[in-house]
Formats: sequence, C-alpha cells, structure tokens
Amino acid sequence: MPSRRILMIVGDFVEDYEAMVPLQILQCQGHRVDTVCPGKSAGDFVLTAIHDFDGAQTYSEKPGHRFAISADFDTLELTDYDALVLPGGRAPEYLRLNPRVLEIVRHFADGALPIAAICHGPQILVAAGVLAGRQCSCYPAVSPEITAAGGHYVAPSSGMDSVHVDGNLCTAPAWPAHPAWMREFLKML
Repeated sequence: MPSRRILMIVGDFVEDYEAMVPLQILQCQGHRVDTVCPGKSAGDFVLTAIHDFDGAQTYSEKPGHRFAISADFDTLELTDYDALVLPGGRAPEYLRLNPRVLEIVRHFADGALPIAAICHGPQILVAAGVLAGRQCSCYPAVSPEITAAGGHYVAPSSGMDSVHVDGNLCTAPAWPAHPAWMREFLKML
C-alpha cells in the first residue's frame, strides 16, 4: 500500500482513544499523519478525555493524556493531504464553530477524498454542510443532528463496534469500532 499523508483535526478534550489509536494504526501502516488544532502549532498539545461505557445512561468522562500537535494549523496546504480524520469527544462541539475547520472539511468532501469520522466527529460534517443525502453513523446522541442536516443516520448494527461506509465517508459510533473503522478507512487509502 502506498504511503498517504493524512490530516487529523483535534482540539482540547478530544476523545483520547479516538485520536491516539487511529494515529498509531495509520502510522503503523506507513502513513504520515499530521495532527492539527486551531490556534496551535507543531510542538503544542491538546488535553484529551477518556469516555467509557460503564453502565450510566450516557458515557462517563475521565481525564486523558496530552496529545501532541505535529503541524501548524494556520499554514496548512490542503493539497498536501490525501485524507482526513475527525475524532470525537467534546472537541467537535467547538471545532465546528471555526470557519477554517469547515473549509478544510469541505475541501475533502468536494474532492471526494477519504474522510473518517467517529463518535461526535460527524458534528463537524454537519456544520460543514456535507451530509445532505449521505449515510452516516455516529454516537447515537448526535443522530438528530445528522437527520436535521439532511443526512441518513445509520444506527450501530452490532453495538458500538460497527462501521458504515458511504462513498468516501467512513463513520463509526465510538471507539469500540476502531478495528472495523480503521480497516475500512485503510481500504479507502
């Protein structure tokens, strides 16, 4: 498989597993992954949160780790990248308010380049206006947003470990889906 250059957009309180594990899987396959965050440069970091399914009515949240930023958000050259990854957690709720983040997402969507989004990551796809008529999986609490944006919510078929592919869009409900989600995304690359 040829090496690809992949962009991952993160922010403070990104879900730890949904940033760290895909980064490592993609790197193990020989791909270069640049992690970026609005307002941050290479060498900076974001704080992560660990979300768990431990019997409450919703997921719980615990402090995570420092996650390294490897590229400067303000000087990105989008044509240098072959694919985009949007992890979940709480970061997407405010990243979707950044016009440059939305411009980046539209670049990948308009170019039919591979986009992987998981959990709350599809909130950014909604805000970018790229889900009309598309099928998308996500954390179930995000499903009303998918539908309101004209998308078709795909409920997890086998718990939180399923994946859904619609053209260049590879989506999953939460980190238990990493094996299926990354397997399908790697096929796209």
